[in-house]
Amino acid sequence: MILYYRGLGIVVVVGLCVSGALLYSILTWLGQHNGLALSLSGITGIIVSVGVTVDSYIVYFERLKDEIRSGRTVRSSTDRSFARAWRTIVSADAVSFIAAALLYWLTVDQVRGFAFTLGLSTLLDLLVAYTFTRPMVIALGRSRTFTQARILGVARGLAAEPVGTLS
Repeated sequence: MILYYRGLGIVVVVGLCVSGALLYSILTWLGQHNGLALSLSGITGIIVSVGVTVDSYIVYFERLKDEIRSGRTVRSSTDRSFARAWRTIVSADAVSFIAAALLYWLTVDQVRGFAFTLGLSTLLDLLVAYTFTRPMVIALGRSRTFTQARILGVARGLAAEPVGTLS
């Protein structure tokens, strides 16, 4: 992600850490107060949820690329692209959450651990996308130093040839 999106890849790494810390905190609290024990299937649910979370970043960053390709600046593209990507993120997370809820309801024992952690992680993805990723990208988009930096510059990481052109 860092090689492809440059500075925005750092946002992904930090966002995954925030999401992981929240998930760990909730699971630890549930373990102490409700006797939740994390099993191998629960860990598998967490691993799958990393893919769900990264998918949210990719949707947002690709929308951001589309806005920049259409001639807008990084600064003006951040809010507009998030608004357009948010619907897709919510739709994808809703499907994951419904699947997790159905798995939890229809199965027993180990599969329930998978479904629980996947559902919880999916809800956290929505929270982190809206309260962390969006403000972070907006703040970075307003920083001229960060957008124009030689190696990790956001504008350089998002600059791609318009759709339909051959290199």
